Amino acid sequence: MLFQSVRHENNTGKTTVNTVDLKIINQKRNELLKRLEVKFQVIHEKSGTPTRIQVRRSLANSLDVDEERVYIKKIETKTGTNISICEANIYDSVSEAESIEPEHIILRNRPKEKEESET
Repeated sequence: MLFQSVRHENNTGKTTVNTVDLKIINQKRNELLKRLEVKFQVIHEKSGTPTRIQVRRSLANSLDVDEERVYIKKIETKTGTNISICEANIYDSVSEAESIEPEHIILRNRPKEKEESET
């Protein structure tokens, strides 16, 4: 089991402290798909459910893996609680992930790029 508090940097360049604790519930190695399947809790006191990007970054930091290899599949928060149950896959390589994960999961785990408006 693992707990971690994480700092997140927002788009304005300011660093805000969001208290996000991770607790690993289950880890299972899937040799056939060359990935680690992780189920974990995210405890987010005094704030809403964190974004997929924040959870991805936190999990990658806590397990000491490259963020590009982590794919968050599910974040589920029960109404009225500050605890989310999450599922993620951590692949051995990015190319393995791109060939196995569905396209909609890959898109959800990418940071949203700002659209430049023409004036």
